[in-house]
Amino acid sequence: MNELQNNVLQSSPLGTGGHAMIFSAGLGTRFKPWTDVHPKALAIVNGKSLLQRNIEYLQQYGVKDVVVNVHHFADQVIAAVKENNGWGSNVIISDETAELLETGGGLLKAKNLLTGATPFFTLNADFLTDLNLDNLLAFHKEKKGLISFGITTRKSSRNFLFDEDSRLCGWMNTATGEKRISIDTPNLKPMAYSCVVVFEPTVFELIPQRGKFSLVDTYLSLAAQYPIYGYDHTGDKLVDVGKPESVAVAERLFQ
Repeated sequence: MNELQNNVLQSSPLGTGGHAMIFSAGLGTRFKPWTDVHPKALAIVNGKSLLQRNIEYLQQYGVKDVVVNVHHFADQVIAAVKENNGWGSNVIISDETAELLETGGGLLKAKNLLTGATPFFTLNADFLTDLNLDNLLAFHKEKKGLISFGITTRKSSRNFLFDEDSRLCGWMNTATGEKRISIDTPNLKPMAYSCVVVFEPTVFELIPQRGKFSLVDTYLSLAAQYPIYGYDHTGDKLVDVGKPESVAVAERLFQ
């Protein structure tokens, strides 16, 4: 991988314009048999990979500097980026081939590639949506949030919990009954996570976790002290392309 990777990997951080990170390193165990021989990020929906679709989604909002983390079949992701010239974006690879770090650890590892004075976005490669990023960013700025992310009323066994002002207060798993409360307040509203997030760059100074960890842990550990908000975009297109059968759903919604 090294020779090819060096052709696309840059050591400098992204520019001062719009920038983002797409989480593409996961094993995709729910997406077998495709992921036995390919990374899930390169799964095809109507002729385009999930990764390409998310890069082009960001481009609609002027975001062309993109970090992509890699682990599972990293060579294939890097080759696709190189062969397609980043699909028109400046793509920087964050190498997690030594250890898969999950979303939180992956974000922290990419810290030096995401430095800057402006907020940045993160996406999951296996989620497709038409959430308006300009509206999400405007909401984030109005709320003066540290972190803001898309949420909907779609059915999910795992939900974040919000107060009447859309501030994050906790998390629950309706299937197991597990609940984690950061701010104990009545009338909490459960909402499903859309995996589209905007962060203030100061978040890197505040993340308490290290190593391999989920962003869910980061959100819940920071929520009591720092403003984290959910942006309700119920009604927008949204597909979790987590299983092979969800490709057909995605193909109906995303041409």
